[in-house]
Amino acid sequence: MGRGYFITGTDTGVGKTIVAGGLAALYKNKGLDVGVMKPIATGCKRINNTLISDDAIFLKRSAEVDDEYGIINPVGLEQPLAPTVAARLSNTRIDLEKIRMGYASLCERHEYLIVEGIGGLLVPIDAYYFVVDLANEMELPLIIVCRPNLGTINHTLLTVSYAREHGLDVKGIIFNESVENCDDVVKKTNADEIKRLTNLPLLGMIPFDKRLDVNKFNKEVLLKIFSDKIDKDIIM
Repeated sequence: MGRGYFITGTDTGVGKTIVAGGLAALYKNKGLDVGVMKPIATGCKRINNTLISDDAIFLKRSAEVDDEYGIINPVGLEQPLAPTVAARLSNTRIDLEKIRMGYASLCERHEYLIVEGIGGLLVPIDAYYFVVDLANEMELPLIIVCRPNLGTINHTLLTVSYAREHGLDVKGIIFNESVENCDDVVKKTNADEIKRLTNLPLLGMIPFDKRLDVNKFNKEVLLKIFSDKIDKDIIM
Protein backbone atom coordinates (compact mmCIF):
# COMPACT_ATOMS: atom_id res chain seq x y z
CA MET A 1 0.00 0.00 0.00
CA GLY A 2 1.41 3.36 -1.04
CA ARG A 3 1.02 6.78 0.53
CA GLY A 4 -0.39 9.67 -1.47
CA TYR A 5 -3.54 10.05 -3.55
CA PHE A 6 -5.35 8.60 -6.52
CA ILE A 7 -6.85 11.46 -8.53
CA THR A 8 -10.08 10.77 -10.39
CA GLY A 9 -12.69 13.00 -11.94
CA THR A 10 -16.38 13.24 -12.62
CA ASP A 11 -15.63 13.30 -16.34
CA THR A 12 -12.92 13.74 -18.92
CA GLY A 13 -11.43 17.21 -19.10
CA VAL A 14 -12.29 18.34 -15.56
CA GLY A 15 -8.67 19.13 -14.75
CA LYS A 16 -7.29 15.95 -13.16
CA THR A 17 -3.84 16.51 -14.64
CA ILE A 18 -3.59 20.09 -13.39
CA VAL A 19 -4.69 19.00 -9.92
CA ALA A 20 -2.36 15.98 -9.83
CA GLY A 21 0.54 18.11 -11.02
CA GLY A 22 -0.29 20.89 -8.58
CA LEU A 23 -0.35 18.47 -5.64
CA ALA A 24 2.93 16.88 -6.75
CA ALA A 25 4.52 20.33 -7.00
CA LEU A 26 3.32 21.17 -3.46
CA TYR A 27 4.84 17.96 -2.10
CA LYS A 28 8.12 18.63 -3.89
CA ASN A 29 8.19 22.24 -2.72
CA LYS A 30 7.90 21.04 0.89
CA GLY A 31 10.94 18.83 0.40
CA LEU A 32 8.94 15.59 0.39
CA ASP A 33 9.85 12.58 -1.75
CA VAL A 34 6.95 12.34 -4.20
CA GLY A 35 6.55 10.27 -7.34
CA VAL A 36 3.87 10.53 -10.01
CA MET A 37 2.09 8.07 -12.26
CA LYS A 38 -0.30 8.18 -15.18
CA PRO A 39 -0.94 4.43 -15.56
CA ILE A 40 -2.90 4.72 -18.81
CA ALA A 41 -3.04 7.56 -21.30
CA THR A 42 -4.84 7.83 -24.62
CA GLY A 43 -4.43 10.51 -27.27
CA CYS A 44 -0.64 10.14 -27.05
CA LYS A 45 1.76 11.66 -29.57
CA ARG A 46 4.21 9.48 -31.45
CA ILE A 47 7.71 10.85 -30.94
CA ASN A 48 10.69 8.85 -32.24
CA ASN A 49 8.41 5.82 -32.50
CA THR A 50 7.40 6.13 -28.85
CA LEU A 51 3.94 7.14 -27.66
CA ILE A 52 4.18 10.09 -25.27
CA SER A 53 1.42 11.57 -23.12
CA ASP A 54 1.40 15.33 -22.49
CA ASP A 55 -0.32 14.60 -19.17
CA ALA A 56 2.45 12.26 -18.04
CA ILE A 57 5.14 14.74 -19.04
CA PHE A 58 3.32 17.48 -17.08
CA LEU A 59 3.25 15.26 -13.98
CA LYS A 60 6.91 14.35 -14.36
CA ARG A 61 7.91 18.00 -14.61
CA SER A 62 5.67 18.99 -11.71
CA ALA A 63 7.28 16.45 -9.37
CA GLU A 64 10.78 16.98 -10.81
CA VAL A 65 11.51 13.25 -10.84
CA ASP A 66 14.11 11.27 -12.73
CA ASP A 67 11.96 8.15 -13.05
CA GLU A 68 11.89 6.55 -16.46
CA TYR A 69 8.97 7.67 -18.60
CA GLY A 70 7.87 4.07 -19.15
CA ILE A 71 7.26 3.59 -15.42
CA ILE A 72 5.37 6.85 -15.03
CA ASN A 73 3.18 6.00 -18.02
CA PRO A 74 3.32 2.23 -18.63
CA VAL A 75 0.43 2.17 -21.14
CA GLY A 76 0.05 4.76 -23.87
CA LEU A 77 -2.39 4.64 -26.77
CA GLU A 78 -2.58 6.90 -29.80
CA GLN A 79 -6.31 7.28 -30.35
CA PRO A 80 -8.04 9.83 -28.05
CA LEU A 81 -10.67 7.30 -27.02
CA ALA A 82 -11.62 5.13 -24.06
CA PRO A 83 -8.71 2.76 -23.32
CA THR A 84 -10.53 -0.42 -24.37
CA VAL A 85 -11.61 1.14 -27.66
CA ALA A 86 -8.21 2.72 -28.38
CA ALA A 87 -6.50 -0.61 -27.69
CA ARG A 88 -8.92 -2.54 -29.88
CA LEU A 89 -8.52 -0.14 -32.81
CA SER A 90 -4.74 -0.37 -32.57
CA ASN A 91 -4.83 -4.17 -32.30
CA THR A 92 -3.11 -4.13 -28.92
CA ARG A 93 -4.01 -5.33 -25.44
CA ILE A 94 -3.59 -3.27 -22.30
CA ASP A 95 -0.97 -4.92 -20.12
CA LEU A 96 -2.28 -4.67 -16.55
CA GLU A 97 0.76 -6.45 -15.15
CA LYS A 98 3.00 -3.75 -16.61
CA ILE A 99 0.95 -1.16 -14.72
CA ARG A 100 1.17 -3.15 -11.49
CA MET A 101 4.93 -3.56 -11.83
CA GLY A 102 5.38 0.15 -12.53
CA TYR A 103 3.30 1.07 -9.50
CA ALA A 104 5.22 -1.32 -7.24
CA SER A 105 8.51 0.12 -8.46
CA LEU A 106 7.39 3.70 -7.80
CA CYS A 107 6.17 2.74 -4.32
CA GLU A 108 9.66 1.41 -3.55
CA ARG A 109 11.35 4.54 -4.89
CA HIS A 110 9.19 7.24 -3.31
CA GLU A 111 7.61 7.97 0.04
CA TYR A 112 4.50 9.43 -1.60
CA LEU A 113 2.74 8.92 -4.94
CA ILE A 114 0.24 10.98 -6.87
CA VAL A 115 -1.55 8.78 -9.40
CA GLU A 116 -3.83 10.24 -12.04
CA GLY A 117 -6.54 8.00 -13.42
CA ILE A 118 -8.10 8.29 -16.86
CA GLY A 119 -11.57 9.78 -17.22
CA GLY A 120 -13.87 8.74 -14.39
CA LEU A 121 -14.22 5.64 -12.23
CA LEU A 122 -16.28 3.67 -14.76
CA VAL A 123 -13.91 4.12 -17.70
CA PRO A 124 -13.10 0.59 -18.94
CA ILE A 125 -9.45 -0.44 -18.98
CA ASP A 126 -10.00 -4.09 -19.90
CA ALA A 127 -13.17 -5.97 -20.84
CA TYR A 128 -14.59 -5.88 -17.30
CA TYR A 129 -11.84 -4.05 -15.43
CA PHE A 130 -12.44 -0.36 -14.74
CA VAL A 131 -10.60 2.61 -13.26
CA VAL A 132 -12.37 1.92 -9.95
CA ASP A 133 -10.74 -1.52 -9.88
CA LEU A 134 -7.30 -0.02 -10.48
CA ALA A 135 -7.87 2.52 -7.70
CA ASN A 136 -8.86 -0.31 -5.36
CA GLU A 137 -5.71 -2.24 -6.18
CA MET A 138 -3.50 0.76 -5.48
CA GLU A 139 -5.17 1.39 -2.10
CA LEU A 140 -4.60 5.14 -2.19
CA PRO A 141 -7.09 7.65 -0.76
CA LEU A 142 -9.23 9.09 -3.54
CA ILE A 143 -9.54 12.76 -4.47
CA ILE A 144 -12.38 13.62 -6.83
CA VAL A 145 -11.95 16.54 -9.23
CA CYS A 146 -15.13 18.14 -10.52
CA ARG A 147 -16.35 21.21 -12.33
CA PRO A 148 -18.15 23.94 -10.37
CA ASN A 149 -20.62 24.51 -13.21
CA LEU A 150 -24.32 23.72 -13.33
CA GLY A 151 -24.81 19.95 -13.50
CA THR A 152 -21.88 19.10 -11.29
CA ILE A 153 -24.02 18.08 -8.31
CA ASN A 154 -25.39 15.04 -10.13
CA HIS A 155 -22.02 14.03 -11.61
CA THR A 156 -20.19 14.45 -8.32
CA LEU A 157 -22.75 12.64 -6.18
CA LEU A 158 -22.79 9.72 -8.59
CA THR A 159 -18.98 9.51 -8.45
CA VAL A 160 -18.87 9.72 -4.66
CA SER A 161 -21.62 7.14 -4.28
CA TYR A 162 -19.94 4.69 -6.67
CA ALA A 163 -16.56 5.14 -5.00
CA ARG A 164 -18.03 4.44 -1.58
CA GLU A 165 -19.99 1.43 -2.82
CA HIS A 166 -16.71 -0.05 -4.02
CA GLY A 167 -14.85 0.54 -0.77
CA LEU A 168 -12.68 3.47 -1.80
CA ASP A 169 -11.52 5.92 0.86
CA VAL A 170 -12.68 9.29 -0.49
CA LYS A 171 -10.49 12.03 1.00
CA GLY A 172 -12.45 14.94 -0.45
CA ILE A 173 -13.31 17.03 -3.48
CA ILE A 174 -11.46 19.65 -5.49
CA PHE A 175 -13.38 22.01 -7.75
CA ASN A 176 -11.50 23.03 -10.87
CA GLU A 177 -12.84 26.02 -12.76
CA SER A 178 -11.90 24.88 -16.25
CA VAL A 179 -13.88 27.57 -18.08
CA GLU A 180 -14.02 31.34 -17.75
CA ASN A 181 -16.89 33.26 -16.23
CA CYS A 182 -18.45 30.53 -14.12
CA ASP A 183 -21.20 32.25 -12.15
CA ASP A 184 -20.17 32.88 -8.52
CA VAL A 185 -23.60 31.93 -7.18
CA VAL A 186 -23.49 28.65 -9.11
CA LYS A 187 -20.00 27.85 -7.77
CA LYS A 188 -20.84 28.61 -4.15
CA THR A 189 -24.21 26.90 -4.05
CA ASN A 190 -22.94 23.82 -5.87
CA ALA A 191 -20.04 23.53 -3.45
CA ASP A 192 -22.31 23.96 -0.44
CA GLU A 193 -24.78 21.35 -1.67
CA ILE A 194 -22.11 18.80 -2.49
CA LYS A 195 -20.51 19.25 0.94
CA ARG A 196 -23.92 18.90 2.61
CA LEU A 197 -24.96 15.81 0.65
CA THR A 198 -21.65 13.93 0.76
CA ASN A 199 -20.29 15.09 4.11
CA LEU A 200 -16.92 15.41 2.40
CA PRO A 201 -14.51 18.33 2.71
CA LEU A 202 -13.93 20.77 -0.12
CA LEU A 203 -10.15 20.56 -0.44
CA GLY A 204 -9.76 23.39 -2.90
CA MET A 205 -11.34 25.61 -5.52
CA ILE A 206 -8.91 26.13 -8.39
CA PRO A 207 -9.76 29.30 -10.34
CA PHE A 208 -9.68 29.54 -14.12
CA ASP A 209 -6.26 30.73 -15.24
CA LYS A 210 -4.99 30.53 -18.81
CA ARG A 211 -1.48 29.95 -17.47
CA LEU A 212 -2.57 26.61 -15.98
CA ASP A 213 -1.97 24.73 -19.20
CA VAL A 214 -0.76 21.13 -19.45
CA ASN A 215 1.08 22.01 -22.66
CA LYS A 216 2.77 25.11 -21.23
CA PHE A 217 4.31 24.11 -17.91
CA ASN A 218 4.70 27.04 -15.53
CA LYS A 219 5.93 25.87 -12.13
CA GLU A 220 5.77 29.30 -10.52
CA VAL A 221 2.10 29.78 -11.41
CA LEU A 222 1.23 26.21 -10.49
CA LEU A 223 2.80 26.53 -7.04
CA LYS A 224 1.34 29.97 -6.38
CA ILE A 225 -2.24 28.97 -7.20
CA PHE A 226 -2.13 25.64 -5.41
CA SER A 227 -0.42 27.09 -2.35
CA ASP A 228 -3.21 29.67 -2.09
CA LYS A 229 -6.21 27.51 -3.01
CA ILE A 230 -5.58 24.02 -1.63
CA ASP A 231 -6.30 22.94 1.93
CA LYS A 232 -2.93 22.66 3.69
CA ASP A 233 -4.03 19.44 5.43
CA ILE A 234 -4.03 17.69 2.07
CA ILE A 235 -0.28 17.20 2.32
CA MET A 236 0.19 14.04 4.36
